[in-house]
This record gives sequence, C-alpha cells and structure tokens, in this order.
Amino acid sequence: MSTPTEGAGKVGHQRQKQNEIIQPLLTDLYQLTMAYAYFKSGKVHDTAVFDLFFRKNPFSGEFTIFAGLEECIKFLYNFRYSDSDIAYLKQILPPYVKEEFFHYLKNLTVEDVTLFAIPEGSVVFPRVPLLRVEGPLIVVQLLETTFLNLINYSSLIATNAARFRMAAGKRIKLLEFGLRRAQGPDGGLSASKYAYLGGFDGTSNVLAGKLFHIPVKGTHAHAYISSFSALADLKTRDLAVQNENGSDLIERRDFVEACTMRRDQLAALLGILLQEANDGELAAFISYAMAFPDGFTALVDTYEVLRSGLLNFCAVAVALSDFGYRPIGIRLDSGDLAYLSNRARDAFRKIADELAIPWFSQLSIVASNDINEETILSLNDQHHQIDCFGIGTHLVTCQKQPALGCVYKLVEINKQPKIKLSEDLEKVTIPGRKDIYRLYGSDGHALIDLMQKHGEPPPLAGNRVLCRHPFLESKRAYVSPARVEPLLHIYWQNGTCSQPLPSMEQLRHRVQHQLGTIRQDHKRNLNPTPYKVSVSDSLYSYLHKLWLQNAPIGELS
Repeated sequence: MSTPTEGAGKVGHQRQKQNEIIQPLLTDLYQLTMAYAYFKSGKVHDTAVFDLFFRKNPFSGEFTIFAGLEECIKFLYNFRYSDSDIAYLKQILPPYVKEEFFHYLKNLTVEDVTLFAIPEGSVVFPRVPLLRVEGPLIVVQLLETTFLNLINYSSLIATNAARFRMAAGKRIKLLEFGLRRAQGPDGGLSASKYAYLGGFDGTSNVLAGKLFHIPVKGTHAHAYISSFSALADLKTRDLAVQNENGSDLIERRDFVEACTMRRDQLAALLGILLQEANDGELAAFISYAMAFPDGFTALVDTYEVLRSGLLNFCAVAVALSDFGYRPIGIRLDSGDLAYLSNRARDAFRKIADELAIPWFSQLSIVASNDINEETILSLNDQHHQIDCFGIGTHLVTCQKQPALGCVYKLVEINKQPKIKLSEDLEKVTIPGRKDIYRLYGSDGHALIDLMQKHGEPPPLAGNRVLCRHPFLESKRAYVSPARVEPLLHIYWQNGTCSQPLPSMEQLRHRVQHQLGTIRQDHKRNLNPTPYKVSVSDSLYSYLHKLWLQNAPIGELS
C-alpha cells in the first residue's frame, strides 16, 4: 500500500510508491499464456478496448462506491517486468516459448495505454464502465487481473463503510476495529484505508494510521482489567493535580484514596451495592486513568456492567474531575447494548446533576461486539444512547457479501466492436467504446445513467433524450435533464497520469457528496428502488444488430 497523499495533486513521470506485492506478476497465469498466444499469432500491433464493470450492487443494495483508482494508476507508473520476473517466467512457461517473447515482455511499457475512469469516490451502478482501458491488445490484457484485484475489494469495503455510515447517521462516530479479523496484513491495511474513505472516523490499525494519515483510536482489552486482582496491585498512588488552564500543579495527591471515597459516595447515589463492585477492576481503571488522565476510556463489561463496571468507572471519572482532568467515557463489548447504554447515560446524567459537573452527562459511550448494519438499525429503533460504534468483522470481511464481482471485458478490437453473448442477459456485454453521462433532475438528484456510442452528440441540459433499457425493448423513457455530468475522464495517457489525484480527505468528502445526489429510496436498507442505467437509441440499435450478427441461428427438422 502507499499513502493516499503520495501522488495526490501531482502529475508527471515520477515513480509512485506502492506495495511491492503489486507488480506485473500479481496476475493469473492465463494472462501470460494468452499474451504468448497473441504474440505467436502476430497480434503484437493489435489494439483493444476493455471495460471494467460489475453486474450487481453488493449487500442487497442499489448503489456502490468506486474505490481503488489511485492504486491502479500507481500500478501503471511501476509497470515493468524485472530480470528476476523474466527468469521466473522462463521456469514456469513451456520450454518451447520463444526467447523473443521474453525479450518483448522485458521491454514492455504502458506508454501507449489510455485509461478513462469515473472519479474515485463516486457512486456507481451495474453495467456502467468504471474503467475504459485502451491500448495494445497484449498490454491491456495483462492489466486485467491486477486492476480487478485493486478495485474489487476496495470498492466493496468503501461501499460497506458507506452503508454503516448511513445506518448510524452523521452524529455517531464510527471506528474500524477489524485488523485482527481481516484477511491477512494487506487485507487489514486495505480495509482500514477504504473504510475511512467510505465514511469511518478512525481505525485501531496503527500502521494504517501512519501510512494513510487516519486518526488512530483505541482503549484497552479485558486482559488489562483481568491482570489486576486488588487495590494492593497498584504500585503508584499519587497523581498530579491539574489547574483550569490544563497545566500540572506542584501538588500531588493520593488518587487511589480519592477514587475509593468517590466509589463509596456514588454507590448510594446510583443504587449499587458496594460489595458487588470488583476491586481488581477498580484497580485496573485507576492505573489506566493515571497513565492517561486526559484520555480515560474504560471497558466496563469484564465482570458485570451495572453492578461493577459502571460504578467503578464513575468513581474514577469523578476523581479525575476532582484532580482537574476530563475523562472520555466507557466501552460496552457485550450484553444488551441499547439497554446498557441507556442505563449508563442515566447514571451520567444523575451524577452531572447531583455533583454539578455538567459535562459528565455527555460522556461518550462506545459499543463494539460483532456489530453489523442490521444491529445498528435495530439499536436505532430501541433509542440507544451510544455515541460511537467500533466495528470489525462485519466491516472488513464483508460477511454479508464477500466479493463485488467486477469483470473486465473486451468490447473492441482494432476498432471493431465485440460482444459476449449468453443465455443469461446479465452476462451479455455492451459492445464498443462508450461515453457515459449522468442525468440530473431539477431537485439535484440523479435520474438515470446513460451510455452512448463514442462520438454521439452528448445529451444537453433542458433537451429531451430517449433512454432505453439495454435489452428490454418496451422499457424506454424520455428524460429532460436539468444537468448533465460526463462520468468518464482521462486519467492516464502517454505514459503518465494526466490529472491531479485527490487527497484522502477530498475522497471522503466526495463520497458523502455523491451519496447526497441519489434519492433516499435508492439508499434505504429494505427493498431499495433500483437506479436506472440506460443506453441511447443509437447504442440500443447497434447492440442488437451486433447481437443478431453473432448469435447462432437454430434449425428445426
């Protein structure tokens, strides 16, 4: 992986830093065997156009967030076969593969490749090309697997993150806690990066924080709490008192005694039996608060939230307030999260009122524990008091749908359109080079995406245009757009990136802005309305003419 700012805003021939695993040999063997067959067939000078697209939105939804474009461009910057690559290919390919082919690969470049793409961070839909790749047939064929690898998972994670963000709402913080559950170190880094792009606020992944400038967040584990058995385990008792401007005073006081006194007081206030509170847990909280007095967040469910954890936290938190510090809050990692969050918030409010500490009522409540999108929606219905969700497994593994299913299909060879036919209409490709437009209504929302033959006059705002379903003759409609947006832009040409790449923060902003341009019924969790993707009348006729030319004619006897 590379940092999101490397290359951001830059255009030129400089090599871009990237994960060393992302190289030309990160491909399927059949790309290389096809390359040799093309070479042997005299197709070295043939040109081709490929479309990269997906056929179905993930997670039973009706939108997808496009991600991974920057990594594709960095791959192009670094595309070359090394001497060791060539030596390895000579080992695995048959001995009769001609030496000239290896010489050809060694000198292969992407100087003649042109890459058109929808901007990264855009909302995209099935069948619409995310990338249009033009250039020498062998070269653009060799790009297929790596491009798919860089876009499939990135877009899936970004979409999953965006769905979590919509479920949680704008007020709730979302933290990615999935490194330990991710599919290996590269999967963990990619998940952190693209979850942040999709709308998360931070990650527990320290390396991702360093590489991608993502805010890093975390508390402690149950092991830390369990490592303390009694107050006698505490080796230090004193904590510096802090004045109102945040600087330490010379005075140091017994913080352990302050916490135990506050626990005695608060037990009666909160109606909790003091003897049920765990002293080892209190010792753990005190030690952690002394280590991080300005950043104290406690995991309160190691023993029992309502009879131990909540009381012990509040005792330490109030004592910190007495010493001039402001704690952060609690984390719930098990149990009835809606109920427990409401009980915790009630306790915070009671203490705020009784002890005249107004901000105490606003202490943060973080919830984790195998949370998925449906969990958040259910918690919303239960009127939870949670301020932040820590989400791991269901985010980074995309358990609801573990693959997006992007494909890379040949649509033109030597300026001749190509079509792939299938009995399954979903798998029939739309041939030729295409221009893509998004048509918007007067309310600012997207109405429909329109694919046209390359070179057709673009649709104009205020002018009526006929939009047709690619395959169903009777499905058609006239659209008079208030605004027209071309979707495909040139990102790579003549061996270099042809326009500045946005920073991660710009990509995050784009995702949220783009989501605001599609109607709520397209985004809802249950039975969302499908967004329409259409073709022009000219492309419809072109497609069906080519279909009839290529489809075999049956014979009855």
